[in-house]
Amino acid sequence: MPHVEIMIPLVGFEEELKRLRALTAETADAVLKERATSVDYIVGTMIELPRAALTADEIARHADFFSFGTNDLTQTTLGFSRDDAEGKFLTHYLTSDLLKNNPFEKLDQDGVGQLVAMGVDKGRSVKPELKTGICGEHGGEPSSVKFCHRTGLDYVSCSPYRVPLARLAAAQAVLEEKTAAKTGD
Repeated sequence: MPHVEIMIPLVGFEEELKRLRALTAETADAVLKERATSVDYIVGTMIELPRAALTADEIARHADFFSFGTNDLTQTTLGFSRDDAEGKFLTHYLTSDLLKNNPFEKLDQDGVGQLVAMGVDKGRSVKPELKTGICGEHGGEPSSVKFCHRTGLDYVSCSPYRVPLARLAAAQAVLEEKTAAKTGD
């Protein structure tokens, strides 16, 4: 039996997800009834807008899971169009040490990361078992994967060629956590 997760993107308001979830359930249930079958499914949302992270406790009331779309969350938080930034000024920012890393390659843990951590905390304040994760290329970058582990996310998602690196980084994060616990760091 398949495990279906329906993800609604770009939600910014509680009422928006509430209505879209109802429409999703109505549509899915009608199709399942028409086909005389049943499939269990859950409905969640992508957290891609700063407002969604800031109001994650409200949005969580209508979500079974959150997937932080860190590519879009980076764009909306920094006000950078990825295409414009990488093709124009971001290279200068990096070569002149205005930025240490490309925020589309390594998660900006101090800015975007705070929104992710806040979204997880606020969402789980309403639903302690809320499933959370990230999707996008940050899910395959080692320092970003370790941040996700420290933040308590349940999963990372990335393109297939990055999966081995993501698995290695996740294992290293667990080992680092266990070592720190043993040494009291």
